[in-house]
This record gives sequence, structure tokens and C-alpha cells, in this order.
Amino acid sequence: MFSFAIGRLAISLPEIIAAFQALLFGDTGSLSTNSQVFLEIRLPRCLLALLVGMGVAASGAVYQSIFRNPLVSPDILGVSSGCTVGAAIGLTLPGSSFTMVRILAFGGGLFAVFSAMAIARLISVRKTVVLVLAGIIVSAMFSAVLMIIKYTADPFNELPALVFWSMGSLSRAYWDDLAVIAPVTLGGLLVFYLLRYRLDVLSLGDSQARSLGIHPGFYRCFLITISSLVVAVGVASCGQIAWLGLVVPHLARTCIGPSTLRMLPVTILAGGFFLLMSDNLARTAMAAELPISIITALAGAPLFAWLLYRNRGAGWL
Repeated sequence: MFSFAIGRLAISLPEIIAAFQALLFGDTGSLSTNSQVFLEIRLPRCLLALLVGMGVAASGAVYQSIFRNPLVSPDILGVSSGCTVGAAIGLTLPGSSFTMVRILAFGGGLFAVFSAMAIARLISVRKTVVLVLAGIIVSAMFSAVLMIIKYTADPFNELPALVFWSMGSLSRAYWDDLAVIAPVTLGGLLVFYLLRYRLDVLSLGDSQARSLGIHPGFYRCFLITISSLVVAVGVASCGQIAWLGLVVPHLARTCIGPSTLRMLPVTILAGGFFLLMSDNLARTAMAAELPISIITALAGAPLFAWLLYRNRGAGWL
């Protein structure tokens, strides 16, 4: 409700209630200007922030569980960079639709994370450490590809859209986007929650998982695919969101503990709250709207430093 009310245009509680009543009864023609702005712009934007925040944070928690590494996140493993490059390719292709942008973003993210896994398996020395280093390599390669795409893009039409994807923004939230993002994100969150016990078992290691009757390779590939899909639809809708998938699972683990049964719901709620509050700052802190990744990085980096200090000597770090 706080996010609904604040912004360039202050919207009162009666106007918000009137907009919800009109939406419920299908009578939006007689609404005031403020109620129309709320219904068409601010409401889908806040819902998009909640969905993307919940999805990216939950994906980060899943990555950290299945790789047994607290430093793993969609950003570090290259998923976000791969999704951004895929979306950039879709934006520069002639006649490409928004559906194609999402498909290419998903393919780019999946290719990035499996490339990092392949490099780590090829080296096969201290896999958890090598996996992070492989993710950094893959992220650097995709960042270079993105710079090439930017350099060759049309500076008047294509380049501004590419900058939008790479820095992140929720300013282009529409109901059509939510119709695609909501089922994918909520479906992914449901899958994560249904497999919460298997995530706990995977975090113990492959030998323990096999002894308990769980095929680690199958569940790892399945969860990576679902997580990459959730991150991809978020990146394809609002661009790259920095630090969210790394910091929020750490915060939930610090408050609740490592059990996925309790940690995953807290991660989901905290991720939605974190991105929603970051978007509030992005659209109200200055006269011109700030890219969302600036806010999440400025808030996430000091918070992550505090979490590292707070959890020094803990078993999970």
C-alpha cells in the first residue's frame, strides 16, 4: 500500500480503493485520472517488482543449495549475463517479438550456467571454488559479447533498449507482461517449494543424496532449468537486477537457518520486499528515475558485507 501511494503523482487511499472496485466490477471508464494512473501504471509495476524479486531471490537460494556454495547466484554463475545477451540479440533481430526475446533470454541463461558447469567438471579440482571462477569467466565472455552488440547496434533505436536491459528498470511494466511472468514465476516457486526436502538432501552432497534414493544429476539439471527460466522471464521483462539473488538468500539463512522448509518462504517474501522498496527509491529519490540495479547494488553490497561479518565462523560460509 505504501508503494501504491508514493511516486511522482501522489495517489490517495480512496482513489486506490476506487480503482480496485472498478477493476473488480469491470467499470474503469468513470475513474479519475489518478485512479487510471494507478490502475494502468503503478499497480502492474508494483506487481512486477514483487514477482521478479520473489523469483530471482528464490532462484539464488536454489542455486546455493544444489551447488552447496553460498557464493553462487544467478549473477555469479553467468545466468543473468547470458539472459541479458539473449535478450539483446532478440532486440536487435529484425521483426523479433517480445516472446522471441524471452525465448532467447532463457536460452542464453541456460547456455551460460551449463557452460560454467562444464568448465568446472572439466577441471574437477575443488569443484565449488572452480565453479565460481568458471561463472566469472562465462560472465566476462557474455559481457564482452554484450559490448560487441552495443557497439554495432543502431544508436538511435536499438542502443537505448540495450542499455535499458543491462541496467534494469521496471518502468515498462504492462499487464501483458504480467500475464506471461506471473504463471512462470509462481509455477517455478511452487516447484521449488514442492522439492524443498530434495534441496536439503542435495545440499548434503551427491553420495548422501544417492544413499537416500535421490538421483542428484536429474534433480540438479531440472532445478537449474526451472531456476534459469524464472530468472530469464524476469530479465526479459525488466533487465538485469544486480545482487538480489546473492544477498537475499544469505539474509534469510541468517535469520531463519539453512532448512529449506523455513528458509525458502522467507527468501521469497524478502526478495519481493527488497525489490519493491528498491523500485520505490529508484522512482522517487531523484528527479529522473534511476536504473534499478543502481539501487540494488548500493543496498545489497553493504548488506552482504555485514552478513559476511555477522556469519564469520559459521558452518555455511
